[in-house]
Order: sequence, then C-alpha cells, then structure tokens
Amino acid sequence: MEETYQDYVNRVARLTLPANYKTQLENIQPSPKYKEGVAVSFPGHSIITPPWQDDSENAVFYSNLEQYQKQLLQQLDSGLIIPVESNSFHLTLADLIWDSGYLEAVKENPEFDSKLQESIAGSFANYCESVTKGYPIAWQLLGLTIRPRAIIVCLVPKDQESYDRILQLRRCIYQNSALIGLGIEQQYNFTGHITLGYFAEIPENLDRDRLIKTLSEFNDRFLETEPQMLNVQQAQLRKFDDMLTYYRQPDWPVLEF
Repeated sequence: MEETYQDYVNRVARLTLPANYKTQLENIQPSPKYKEGVAVSFPGHSIITPPWQDDSENAVFYSNLEQYQKQLLQQLDSGLIIPVESNSFHLTLADLIWDSGYLEAVKENPEFDSKLQESIAGSFANYCESVTKGYPIAWQLLGLTIRPRAIIVCLVPKDQESYDRILQLRRCIYQNSALIGLGIEQQYNFTGHITLGYFAEIPENLDRDRLIKTLSEFNDRFLETEPQMLNVQQAQLRKFDDMLTYYRQPDWPVLEF
C-alpha cells in the first residue's frame, strides 16, 4: 500500500503547488473537531513523535514552525482558521483509532486500551528485531498544503533510509495480528505532516483566488529560508480526548529509534 521513496517525494512536492491549492479549496469545509472555535470530544489513540512540549531536542524546529504559523494566520482572513496549539505540534507516524470507532471498541471490550498497549509494545519489539537501531532519522519541512478540513505543512525524508525506517515501523504496526484483532487497520498512505490549523465556518464570499495567491507567496518565501529538519528520535503511543492534548502514562510503549 505504501509508495517508494521517490514516489512519495514526488507526490508530496505536488501537494505544495498552487494547482493543488486550487483543487483542494473547492472542497474545504469546517472541521467537525471544533464547534464555534472550541475543541469538541474526539477521543482515540495514535503513534506519534513526542509533542513539542515533551520534545526539547526539536525545540528550534518547533519554535520556527510556531512563528511560521503566526505569520500565516496574520495573512489569512480572520476567523477562517482555528490554530492548533503549538505545544501539541507533532508528527503522526501511524493513525490507529478515533472518534466513534474508538468509542464502539471500548464499549464492546472494556479491556481495549490495555490490549492496545500490549499490541503496540509487540509491534515496537518486532521493529527492533528487524532493523539496527541508531540511524539518525530526519524529515524536512517542505511547505504548505491544504486538506478539506485543515491547513498543514508537509515533510519529506532527508534520505531513503529515513523513509524506509518509518515504513518498516508502519508495517510492524499494521501487520500485527493482535492489532488487526482489535479492529485496527491501515486506512491511509503515509503523508508526513504537521497540522497548523483547522477550517472554521467557510464564508460564502471567500475569495479563493486571493487565498491561493496568499498561500503560494507565503510558501515561496518559506522555501527560501534554511531547510528545517525534524529529528525523529521516538515513537510513542499517545491518547487524545480532543485535538488539544496528546498524553501518555509512563508505562505505555515507547520506541527509541
């Protein structure tokens, strides 16, 4: 299901082009994760890098991204975007389960959370058996793109090995029979990204051409700056109740790359 390294880079590069902005802006809609600007219940689990508040090693990267987010919001129509809290910035390595799917799973199996933790620990152990640890994995910030409900920044791997290691982790997760037994399966190809904000109500008179121009010019200026690298040092099982906080307990699985 996953792409080759070069196919991934080519696809993500196209996502940052004005032509893609034009296509995506035709379909944008308010995010159901917020109501009147306030985060609503959206529980679940993901495998992510530590959020900025817990990742001092990437402090410069996230600080620059925070400034990038602020500058972008200043140029967009007021109220169009609900900004993500910068201390929760992170890279999702593997989506697991969320919203109604999670609520149904817990209802059917009260031990779901503990079984999930056990299964992810097994996936992390399988990964460690399949690769030599210690290779410095890094992903570079490439530029802005638009999703139907959000504005995000895309990342591309610094090299083939950085890409292959993340793919191998995802295989160890999604091919884990215990996880499959819990109803968890791969639903998307991997697109490395960090969400900057979610769409609020879309004005009927939204000037999409001007928005495309604004995003494109902002992206061009950003690309002229020094490359920004996120060093991927850990994968963690995290739980979320909404899109504001991603938390874990000390005994939950952690993978050291």
